[in-house]
Amino acid sequence: MLKIQKSKRMVISGLFCAALLFLFNPGSNGFCSGINEVKTEEIAVNLVRDVQKGSYGIIRTDELKKWMDQKKEMLIVFTGPESGFIKSHYPGAVQFELPIPELKEMSEKTKSAFIKLLGWDKNRILVFYCGFTKCTRSHNGAMWAIKLGYKNAYRCPGGIKGWLQAGFPVEKGE
Repeated sequence: MLKIQKSKRMVISGLFCAALLFLFNPGSNGFCSGINEVKTEEIAVNLVRDVQKGSYGIIRTDELKKWMDQKKEMLIVFTGPESGFIKSHYPGAVQFELPIPELKEMSEKTKSAFIKLLGWDKNRILVFYCGFTKCTRSHNGAMWAIKLGYKNAYRCPGGIKGWLQAGFPVEKGE
């Protein structure tokens, strides 16, 4: 009986040690998984602040893919440079380059081209994306759509990087 209890304690101790190694090992998926939590927090808080400031919606990559699979009527806009769009973009997306810093003012020429792209239907679902979460080009697109009176503007912050990491299909070329 004493041997069995000692064996159980050794197994439990071994499992406990393995769990601690997992949780605190920088190479594992535990608490210290090698991800810079301070940087992650900074990106997350900046994203939330942008969404609040811009008064637009936000959609995850997997949610957008479901909308696409459901054939939901929407316009998807890549807000990065044409070279990035040609390399790979979400299926059915169009391209309209916007700057990275917050766009405080938009020229009449740019505004006119943007409105032409978005269309006359102010209730149309508009989804803006760029390269990755930290990129703010998509913030400018969604924010300006709202400023121009569109009611259903969304930002997909994961961008093309998140889309590719999710393994979703892309289109290439113009």
